[in-house]
Amino acid sequence: MTQSRLSPLLSVADQTSYLPRQMSLDSLPLSYQNEINALNREVLKHQPSDILQFCANFFLRRLESQRHEFLLAQEQFGLARSPGLTGRSGDNMAESTFPGTNPWGKSGSNLSTPRFQMITEEDEFDITSPTDATFQELKDAPPSGELFSGYRAESNEDPFGNSQSEEENEDGDPTAPPTGFRPAGMANQGFPNNYALGRRTSVSAESLNPTSSGAEGWTPPYHPKSDQQLGRLKTAVSGNFLFSHLDDEQFKTVLNALVEKPIPAKDIKVITQGDAGDYFYVVEEGHFDVYIHPSGSVQPGPDGVGNKVASIGPGGSFGELALMYNAPRAATVVSADAKCTLWALDRITFRRILMDSAFQRRRMYEAFLEEVPLLSSLKPYERAKIADALDTIKYPAGSTIISEGDPGDAFFLLESGEAEAFKRGVEGPVKEYKRGDYFGELALLDDKPRAATVISKTEVKLARLGRDGFKRLMGPVEEIMRRTEYPIDPSKRTSI
Repeated sequence: MTQSRLSPLLSVADQTSYLPRQMSLDSLPLSYQNEINALNREVLKHQPSDILQFCANFFLRRLESQRHEFLLAQEQFGLARSPGLTGRSGDNMAESTFPGTNPWGKSGSNLSTPRFQMITEEDEFDITSPTDATFQELKDAPPSGELFSGYRAESNEDPFGNSQSEEENEDGDPTAPPTGFRPAGMANQGFPNNYALGRRTSVSAESLNPTSSGAEGWTPPYHPKSDQQLGRLKTAVSGNFLFSHLDDEQFKTVLNALVEKPIPAKDIKVITQGDAGDYFYVVEEGHFDVYIHPSGSVQPGPDGVGNKVASIGPGGSFGELALMYNAPRAATVVSADAKCTLWALDRITFRRILMDSAFQRRRMYEAFLEEVPLLSSLKPYERAKIADALDTIKYPAGSTIISEGDPGDAFFLLESGEAEAFKRGVEGPVKEYKRGDYFGELALLDDKPRAATVISKTEVKLARLGRDGFKRLMGPVEEIMRRTEYPIDPSKRTSI
């Protein structure tokens, strides 16, 4: 190789003579010297014919390696990739996003000093469902599909002048998500660009303020469904552990909040292993294949999704962990039929439905407990604790609520309806219950079997308190309950 060819790549020492007078070799950053020396070694080793192309490729590989190591270090410390980085606009974004110190110092450049981004907790006002009209988009949030502002992942522009269209990127990248995946009828509602990618990393669960929802007039989203669809959805989710504890009103609200997501073609990735999850899906039509890669995330190549482990058909569901927390997807789910239909529910809407319902139920129970004579002597905070521990349960008319001789596991307060107590050997009811009355306490106080059978006279709604909660919370009124007896009219006693 001639000296003229190597002239652009002189050693750092030889380049000193070309530096401005106010600069010297010592003034050049050590990191710069190391990179130039590494480049010189590679040039001497490979002797490329196209110097510019070789240098460009060299620095791109170095940049990719550095960024990969940084993101890998973040993951090892439990930090998210893109959500944990606050998006910035401008040419200096990359330098201010990744760690390191400014090699030129404060006075050497106008560049801001690079630093790690702070991990901040979510405020209750930051947590808004993407289906809510009050969702506030970030002004500087990057568009959908952008990892950082100022860099469009879809364009995939080559630094050497070769560009790649959006269509080519979608077809060529097996890990790219479908950009047209949008629920029907949500063209205007849509999901804001900053919903997933611009979200801040949190060290705890989202904080939601129940009082603010009422002030804002928030109402759960409602998406019309036919009776047949409601029946299928109810069957599909009723067995899921997340929905098993919901009361009728909550369950109905959740079903109404499910939004339809048609899948128009085969081999569309609905969720991707390793990605952050926000949605729970119920299958109404079509089949979906489930793949798991041993590495925990999708890898490049035709077999990057891993091995097929299951298939989900109509009535099935997947992604339920996304309703609990922002956990990485444990599998990749791909449509197996040409036409499929899903119903989806996002985590924030689900949590807000539960929060609003629980908040209203607590206020209702507090008001109800104030009317119960047994609890009138309790302080407000004591009644509030009991209200938090109560569960709602309903029985149709003629149902046996508790049976004489059975072990006691709960205490009941009658919210609405009427019920009667019966004892063996006694003709007719020995006690009648109406709103505000209670029963089931004797078996819990003395750890004895039930002293009577209670049957609902009409449809009843009960507030149920389990054994542990009863022992912990009902201590102040224990003596009052011990004085309760079932009066027995001798004329009703049957002959033995």
